[in-house]
Amino acid sequence: MQSTVDERAATTWADLLADGRLPRFALICLGVWLNAADSLVTATIMPSVGKELGGYGYFSWATAGYLVGAILAGASAGRLSELFGLRRATALAGLVMVVGCVLSAAAPDVGLFLTGRLIQGLGSGWISGFAMVAIALLFPERHLARVFASVSGVWGIATVLGPLLGGIFAQNGHWRDVFWFFAVQSLAFSAAAPFLLKGSDRASGGPGIPWLQLGVLGLGMGAVAVADVIHGAARSLGLVAVGLALLALVVWIDGRARVRLLPHRAGDLTTVCGAGYAAMFALTAASMGFIIYAPPLLQTLAGLSPLMAGYISATDSLGWTLAAFAVASASGLWDARWVRIGAISLMLSLGVLMWATPRADLVGVVVGGTLLGCAFGWSWSFMGRRVLAALSDEDRAIGSSAITAVRQTGAAVGAAISGAAANLAGFSSGLTEASARATGVWIYAAVIPLGVVGVWAAFRLTGRAEAVRA
Repeated sequence: MQSTVDERAATTWADLLADGRLPRFALICLGVWLNAADSLVTATIMPSVGKELGGYGYFSWATAGYLVGAILAGASAGRLSELFGLRRATALAGLVMVVGCVLSAAAPDVGLFLTGRLIQGLGSGWISGFAMVAIALLFPERHLARVFASVSGVWGIATVLGPLLGGIFAQNGHWRDVFWFFAVQSLAFSAAAPFLLKGSDRASGGPGIPWLQLGVLGLGMGAVAVADVIHGAARSLGLVAVGLALLALVVWIDGRARVRLLPHRAGDLTTVCGAGYAAMFALTAASMGFIIYAPPLLQTLAGLSPLMAGYISATDSLGWTLAAFAVASASGLWDARWVRIGAISLMLSLGVLMWATPRADLVGVVVGGTLLGCAFGWSWSFMGRRVLAALSDEDRAIGSSAITAVRQTGAAVGAAISGAAANLAGFSSGLTEASARATGVWIYAAVIPLGVVGVWAAFRLTGRAEAVRA
């Protein structure tokens, strides 16, 4: 009985923040905030940017460039933490973010603004990737579910506050101050990292940087990014197919390379890492239609204001946050069950949203959006914990940072597929009631195959006869 009490005490929030872990935990949360809020803020300031800099034709490129930079940085974060050491690499990432924010804030034209957004993507991706490495290296396995739940909570807060902050600054004619605001926070993050990450790993040099894999990954994500911003569904789908083929080529090259980008056998779906990454990628991709298209569809079909439509779409983040904290203490058989429940819930949410959105059924949309968020809240922490537990010491840095890159890559691919489906439904020709209703069906129908793959991978990850550990 006493041992059971001791085990429960060792998995509480108080124990998580004990032994000097509180400052590290706070730094990680700040890094996640910088990554999440900065990635979301452009949605509300781009009209002001376009008006001042004459860049209306480049709205989508501000997000696409940021995302490509973030994915490349997240993918390389593990190797860079080995090369420079986690403390130094994290501090440098903060400075890169500062440079990107300053360029965007001071940009005299749209070209320099987009350059700043690309550099912000690199800094943000490295910050997020190094945060995952810090979680893997500095927190005991018993606390990982709670740490991941907290990360989800920060993302949920950023989803609401990021666009809101951008809107406040833009409404008052001070959109540039958004980036000065993030520059100051990034500078504080960079200054604090060497002190708060004291005791983390020292630079080992590592085996080097997998330049070939990063180059092919850049080409693949470039194709996906272009697919998301060009008109024409056929061209979009063709570029998505090219991007997916290049991503598969990255995995093939990596499995045969001396310097790896991913953990050993990460492309093998019979391993914990392979199944875990596949589930994360596919489930994230399947969720992007709601995140991107719910606000404009609800404005057209239900006559909602932009603010109200935005808050309804935020039910996804609210559901994720509440569900993650609700199950953070689960252990034993339940961590596997929550992964499966989450994956199945995502498929159910797509069905609810596909029915409710074209009918402008706001209750149904809220239920579907909340269920979509809960799907990740119930499952994401435990998928991450299983992947991290399966990593060898050699692969711990690259395997943990890969979680961020896999999630962002899935988001980019899902956004491009949903975009192509929306264009096929007539979205790009003008948002009428008819095209909005058709879009409200096809953005969810198009990603059902990805959802099926995600469910299959989630069940494989948690099978009774578990996959061979990578």
